[in-house]
Amino acid sequence: MTTPWMDYLAQEGALADDNTVRFPASGGPGDTVAVPLVHLGLIVSRGEDSAPFLHNLFSNDVKKLAPDQAQWNSFNSPKGRMLASMLVWPQGDGHALVMAADIHPAILKKLSMYVLRSKVKLSDGGVDTVLIGVTGAQAERIIGEAGATVPGADMHQSDNAGMRCIRLGEHHYVLAVAAADATEVYRKLLAAGAAKGGSAQWQLAMIRAGLPLVTAATQEEFVAQMINYELIGGVSFTKGCYPGQEIVARTRYLGKLKKRMYRVRIEADQTPQPGADIFTPEFGDQSAGKIVNAAPSPAGGYEALAVMQISCAEAGLAHLGEPAGPRLTVLDLPYALPQPATEKS
Repeated sequence: MTTPWMDYLAQEGALADDNTVRFPASGGPGDTVAVPLVHLGLIVSRGEDSAPFLHNLFSNDVKKLAPDQAQWNSFNSPKGRMLASMLVWPQGDGHALVMAADIHPAILKKLSMYVLRSKVKLSDGGVDTVLIGVTGAQAERIIGEAGATVPGADMHQSDNAGMRCIRLGEHHYVLAVAAADATEVYRKLLAAGAAKGGSAQWQLAMIRAGLPLVTAATQEEFVAQMINYELIGGVSFTKGCYPGQEIVARTRYLGKLKKRMYRVRIEADQTPQPGADIFTPEFGDQSAGKIVNAAPSPAGGYEALAVMQISCAEAGLAHLGEPAGPRLTVLDLPYALPQPATEKS
């Protein structure tokens, strides 16, 4: 769909295709980049029942979400498998829900089926709001010079004259701005020193931060803990019932988690696709895991978030696509994984 925002990006040299954007001349490895987050979709929930409505459907405690906070959330099938991973924050008389663009229409339709008599209205927030990501060492300074108020802590947000800023981490921010103001905001970010960045650069930043994104290719593949969602604050184990809650809780309290998400390096000829199978000698021709997200590495090859059997990751003999495919090398995540001894199989 052509919009003034997309027209402007095209004038700036952007090449857009299938919910991604890239710039032929984009920022380098050390640059702070401003990225049009066209690979993400936005749903807005409005109404006095917004918090309890979302609370009863999602994995996290939406009722306890303060006005200046944001949180990770998942929407699960009754079998506890993730249909969507989401960034959620309060705004106005409701909440904003950000997820992968390729599942956005289906999730909006599915959530709408639960409204019934709740005083809630759900809509496509992308009609009047644009999302821009800023990532890099100079992100805080650049965002401040562009006119936004920078939150002082991770997973907090601020709103200054319509420029909403959500801080995911020390160097990672999401700006939610009115579509009519998007071009002006983007120009200000560039003027403050940001380089133009494409979807792959944002995805690499999220991979290195250990923040997964469920897409159409990986829907219903993972229980929340498999992609470390409880480790990044995306699951409440005290909030009560929601779809799939029993499975998520059982995985925690019975210690039956056999798979975890790891950050890996892959020497492949092309970008590994979400949902691609991972193989190991221990499992032979049977898949031992899946790629969650992947992006090119400035050092060559690719970095990815991959869910795989814990035993396979420890053995270090995982391969992409087939038993003799490209080797996966496990890299560090910015947070610690629980010791396997606590996750009995």
